[in-house]
Amino acid sequence: MEVGVVGQPNVGKSTLFNALTLLDVPMAPYPFTTTTPNRGVGAVRVACPHREKNVPCTPGNAKCVDGTRWVPVNLVDVPGLVPGAHEGRGLGHRFLDDLRAADGFLQVIDASGGTTPEGEIAAIGSQDPAAAVGWLQEELVAWVAEILNRDFGRHVKTIELEGGKIEEFVHARLTGLSISMADISAALRAVPVDRAHPSHWSEADRRALAEALLTASKPRLVAANKCDRIVPETLAALAERTDPVGVVPTSAEAELSLRRAARSGLIRYAPGDASFEATNAEKLTPAQRHALEEVAAILRRWGSTGVQAALESLVFRELHRIAVFPVEDETRWTDSAGRVLPDAHLVPAGTQARAFAYRVHSDLGEHFIRAIDGRTHRAMAADHPLEPGAIVRIVARK
Repeated sequence: MEVGVVGQPNVGKSTLFNALTLLDVPMAPYPFTTTTPNRGVGAVRVACPHREKNVPCTPGNAKCVDGTRWVPVNLVDVPGLVPGAHEGRGLGHRFLDDLRAADGFLQVIDASGGTTPEGEIAAIGSQDPAAAVGWLQEELVAWVAEILNRDFGRHVKTIELEGGKIEEFVHARLTGLSISMADISAALRAVPVDRAHPSHWSEADRRALAEALLTASKPRLVAANKCDRIVPETLAALAERTDPVGVVPTSAEAELSLRRAARSGLIRYAPGDASFEATNAEKLTPAQRHALEEVAAILRRWGSTGVQAALESLVFRELHRIAVFPVEDETRWTDSAGRVLPDAHLVPAGTQARAFAYRVHSDLGEHFIRAIDGRTHRAMAADHPLEPGAIVRIVARK
């Protein structure tokens, strides 16, 4: 899966991306520091089942620390968006095209109201942070609607004459945007349009469909960054205005400082924790000590830096992903090399056994016979939905 880290320039987007991936991409207090998409890998936390057997696991694609499995998530940090991007302003269509494959968006905003829509530094409180959430929605809807509208009338008349399905037309038109047939069906149910006569749809109908398609296929969560400059009451007011888009307070600078200090061996810290511990206090410079004291104050106020929480809220709450562990021995929970629970996969909740087999390897899906539950050892049919944390053996024809 892929998450797009988006937002206007100079709000801390690349800092948050760096914190999640520990990559040193360019950061600077001026617009369009990022001009090409940066890609990296973050991770979300799930409980590792190895403790149920009292044996150590052998992590492959997802490291395990003290019983917590860190499951990888692909991240793309795209160039900053400004109002009018769908018309070519700023980095325009290049920005939007970088988002095609994203399953969801983590939108970073300056919660302190100290950044203009164009990415210029302004006095704290002089800008409306909630406005950025609204105009990103407008840009995304306009982008999808523009793709949908290309020669719409001519094509849908052909569909009506030949008895075609509007779902298939929309799916073909939006190919490359990672919008599934299920998402399209959900959007068409949500918008009161006549499926049999799409030529009767107004421009407003098509725009409403574009908005419903985004809601169904690309959920969004707001990372209210620079939370060290606001109070909880400000956050509550912001969340009320951005509803139904959820908001998580974040301090990307604090999280990046903590992760770098932990990597250097100066502190003991796990991403998402509410505190950290200095392990080499004597090696800290006065500047480092002061910076960590400021970070500690942020943790006391907000409970964490919010960066890990924001990613996990998007993945688990908005994108409804669950972790599933494939094995080849359902009794010992090992692969063919004897490694215990080597891999963890993030899949949509409700994923069925055969669909999961395809995700592991296409041959397993094509030659699927049945799946076996690693805990109960019961057989599962192709359409059996998998539970969060499931341990699954796929039985396939040779």
